[in-house]
Amino acid sequence: MILRDKPGVRELLFATRGSIILKVLPQVGAVAGWSLLIYLLDRFWAPLTHPNIAPFTVFGIALSLFLGFRNNAAYERWWEARKLWGQLIADMRALGRETGLFLGPPARREKVLRLALAFVHLHRANLRRVPDGKAKEWAGDLPAGPHPPCAALDAMAEELTLAAREGTLDGYGQRALAQRLAAITYAQAGCERIANTPLPYVYSLLIFRTVWLYCLLLPLGLIDTAGWLTPVFAGVVAYVFFGLAEVTEELGHPFGPTPNGLPLDAMCRTVEISLAPHLGLTPPEPVRPVDYLLT
Repeated sequence: MILRDKPGVRELLFATRGSIILKVLPQVGAVAGWSLLIYLLDRFWAPLTHPNIAPFTVFGIALSLFLGFRNNAAYERWWEARKLWGQLIADMRALGRETGLFLGPPARREKVLRLALAFVHLHRANLRRVPDGKAKEWAGDLPAGPHPPCAALDAMAEELTLAAREGTLDGYGQRALAQRLAAITYAQAGCERIANTPLPYVYSLLIFRTVWLYCLLLPLGLIDTAGWLTPVFAGVVAYVFFGLAEVTEELGHPFGPTPNGLPLDAMCRTVEISLAPHLGLTPPEPVRPVDYLLT
């Protein structure tokens, strides 16, 4: 995630960190080069057909509306993912307090909280599809399982079951902690639903084809009015449309390693800071942005 405090005009115009300009620059350059070729052919070789600009206006409006719809759908996924992680952080904080209220033995309370910290790191690694070693730092070797985050939650449930059998966790505490684990599971499942169910591929295919078709035909409609500035105007239009399409791709994958993805490392550190006092540990420092990028 990009964090900037009140960016000025210079940053808004020339900043590349978090921008999609570098990703769409090849497409914009291709459209501008094609437009220049069309202009030169029309001017110095053989006159080409000059269609009226009106059909391009209608086509452009329809395309922009479709891109806006898809952008809204992608942002909704991004924002829902952020709300689910916010809920998960709140549940982890509540878990720290509830284990202090209901779990008697300090050793078992520490074991449950360490397993909770292992879970958030395993959950982050699972969403980003990367290996993770921080879970072992908190809980050691977890039981093997097909889904490591669920293995951590199962180990937490087993610790609570043992506490109930030993009589160190009463019925009210069992119910409260079981509901907390269920809330954590719901947040986990919601994140996995977003990660494993991308926007329909047909949207990407349709946008890719129609944007290229529009940008390649547009120079024919601009030659009469724009003249030698045709490559410039065509490049600007290409930047807008290809840029919107690329932004949609990034927001549609909120857990990805892109600059506009969610800062899962920072949120996991937030959980560590929140649970450290319950474990008798010194809270670690928050994750700071590096070159405006918070991971």
